[in-house]
Amino acid sequence: MTAATATAPPALLHGVGDRALMWLDAHREHFRLTDEDRATGRGVVERLKPIGELAVNMRVLFREGVAGSRQHARAGQLLDFTWRELLDGGNVLAALQHDEPFSPVPLEIYSTFHELGFRHPGLETTAEVCRRTLTWPALDMVPNRRLSVLRAERRIGLPPSGDFDDAVRLTWLSRLPEPWTVQYHIAYDITHTVFHLTDWGAEPGRIPPETADYLALYLPAWTEDWADLEHWDLLGELLVVDTCLPRPALDARIWERYAAAQSDSGAMPLHRTMPDGDAADVFDVVHHPTLVAAFASAMATSRAMSAT
Repeated sequence: MTAATATAPPALLHGVGDRALMWLDAHREHFRLTDEDRATGRGVVERLKPIGELAVNMRVLFREGVAGSRQHARAGQLLDFTWRELLDGGNVLAALQHDEPFSPVPLEIYSTFHELGFRHPGLETTAEVCRRTLTWPALDMVPNRRLSVLRAERRIGLPPSGDFDDAVRLTWLSRLPEPWTVQYHIAYDITHTVFHLTDWGAEPGRIPPETADYLALYLPAWTEDWADLEHWDLLGELLVVDTCLPRPALDARIWERYAAAQSDSGAMPLHRTMPDGDAADVFDVVHHPTLVAAFASAMATSRAMSAT
């Protein structure tokens, strides 16, 4: 392995995730839907998305097998809290599916819990009824989001509502466009295409060779740009993309810059440094980059350990 693609020390990689998980656990009450959320329905989907992302992180941590006994126990307790307390044993998702029958959000979130052994038969029945309609496959959504829905169906064991390969071909990334057009929103389209294509890193071989070569060629420049801008959330997602490639494309120094940006509390800033203010407001800003840090850490630690 050349110096240009040297792997960062596993201790550094693991430490980022361990600190992030500790912060997420300490602030888990901030994930909870408020009484106003439930009463008015305003922003319920937006409030549920972080809960789904939290569950995905725990699934990745368990799957990659890089957690020590203490971290594994904390992750298990956090996952149990998420299902039983935040989602009321799945009733929150079932209620949303009932109120918004053609929203794919309940199914997407539930699929992760389903794979981890949690069940809500009522939600599954309602979702199956919705999926029998012509409306379900006709819903307009961007291609990488379609991949997410198809993956969710697969995890629950449901027949696909569309062709996965067709959805892949329609993504921005699969067209291998001019790399200098990678703006903010396009960059997130790239990372989420990779996440859904590989099932959050479980199947890295699903990335077509020409797409993997394209990413390997331009990923170093993209990460340097976003690191210089100190946009730690997007940088973290790009670090995950690197772990999904056949060979690492990034210099270990990018991980050192990323780890240095993490706050002493374990939270990862969204942009530049940690914001000030009310604890709940700060949580709303930094919970996503901190979830991304836990995800990136688990993937990178696993790949580093398998390479040694």
